Amino acid sequence: MPPFRKRLKQDMRWNMSENTPKQPPQSSSVPGDRIAKVLSRAGIASRREAERMIEAGRVRVNGTQIDSPALNVTARDEISVDGVLVGDPEPPRMWLYHKPTGVVTTNRDEKGRGTIFDDLPDDMPRVMSIGRLDLNSEGLLLLTNDGEVKRKLELPSNGWLRRYRVRVNGRPSEDTVEPLRKGITVDGEQFQPMTVTIDRQHGANAWLTVGLREGKNREIRRAMEAVHLSVNRLIRTSYGPFQLGELKSGEVEEIKRKVVRDQLGIELADNSGTAVKKKPSQLKRTPRKPGAPGPGRPGLPKAPTEKLATANSASGKPKPGYGKSKPSRPAHDATAPRKFGVRVKSTRKP
Repeated sequence: MPPFRKRLKQDMRWNMSENTPKQPPQSSSVPGDRIAKVLSRAGIASRREAERMIEAGRVRVNGTQIDSPALNVTARDEISVDGVLVGDPEPPRMWLYHKPTGVVTTNRDEKGRGTIFDDLPDDMPRVMSIGRLDLNSEGLLLLTNDGEVKRKLELPSNGWLRRYRVRVNGRPSEDTVEPLRKGITVDGEQFQPMTVTIDRQHGANAWLTVGLREGKNREIRRAMEAVHLSVNRLIRTSYGPFQLGELKSGEVEEIKRKVVRDQLGIELADNSGTAVKKKPSQLKRTPRKPGAPGPGRPGLPKAPTEKLATANSASGKPKPGYGKSKPSRPAHDATAPRKFGVRVKSTRKP
């Protein structure tokens, strides 16, 4: 290296060491979290829905209406949505819900059809569904009060397996379902490989067990149609580690918070959980528009009043059980003459 270049390089190194600080000053970060994240964490709506609410002018911070989600808030800020103050977020909670057919997985329906939120018990907090099941599908649907939990479980990257019991019309063979196992393209949309097991043939229908790791719109129905099979019943039996089990149609059961912590890796101050089933008799429906599906129709649980009337009309006393006294016998009528020694002819042959 020529001497003048060597001296120039040494001078540049000296200038950099003199003028450049050893540790660059850290940029001052704005304290708090984004307003959409706070609303999602409080169970008001998902992040995307919260951003739409902000742009619509429905959110106020410290009495001032905001129109952009690019705002950080702290616990000292007062947030209101539609004039209602937003309280402190509850610990993340999750529920198992056995969705019946005939209800849609949405907050409100333009056609006036019943939604899953019409059937939930009144003592439940505001919840959001994790994923969806279409109108004619039934089975396990996860609910949560935490928008971050919803977002985490809906991400395709989590890779959680969802299992379904599927009844199809036809006589499928191993060759019929093999394209589904390899991955299939329907209407230009690529579906990932599915696990398909043929369980049994029952008359003109066959029962299959299908597992997939993504949740595209009507994916199983569209994939079955591509291999010339028509789905006439679809039941989701599991979502990752969460199982439908013996939960009856319309029932809701809270998952123990310790299970939520272990499965999702969330730190909870309170690990308790009710894990109490809410039976369909406790469910209430809101009035629907004329002509819309209502209680008592096929695929929908009966209204509470109708079920109570049926129960009251049934005669009979409670059956004796373990630890319970037998029902008392009817009192003898003192006015009727008592008969003693009446013989009854035996029907047994000698």
